[in-house]
Amino acid sequence: MSDLKKLIRDVPDFPKPGILFRDITPLLKEPSAFRLAVDRIVERYRGEEIDQILGIESRGFILGSAVAYQLGAGLVPVRKPGKLPAATLRMNYMLEYGQDALEMHADALKIGQRVRVVDDLLATGGTANATVALARQAEAKVVGCAFLVELEALRGREKLPDLPIFSLVTY
Repeated sequence: MSDLKKLIRDVPDFPKPGILFRDITPLLKEPSAFRLAVDRIVERYRGEEIDQILGIESRGFILGSAVAYQLGAGLVPVRKPGKLPAATLRMNYMLEYGQDALEMHADALKIGQRVRVVDDLLATGGTANATVALARQAEAKVVGCAFLVELEALRGREKLPDLPIFSLVTY
């Protein structure tokens, strides 16, 4: 996917010194590249039974909503604490540069629904793992994860050992 990789900007020392941030906003603003990224994810899962896409704040909302729309699935936003108005489920997790938490509405998923996690980036796997844990807490069936970018050296897949993972661009 080198065509997409060329549109991902490296931002050193963001959000803190020593972190190399992979910025997808140049890719998103290029209509043909954004369409290509969404289409490649959708192609992978077309025909698969998926009830809900879990989009992780915030760039996961962008990709997740487009993928959900194309697959005829619903979209469940997984957000940072305090952003959702109704009762929530919460999961704490570690980032490569600190600790955080995610929340999802407690009534967002039904027991047994088939869900796929979609996000912009798989790094250490903490965010995706927390999202999977939230879905499982709601008794949904997580059928896998899809990412635009994967940072292989950070070994995030190891936190998701029982799930199929698809990444469009790897570093």
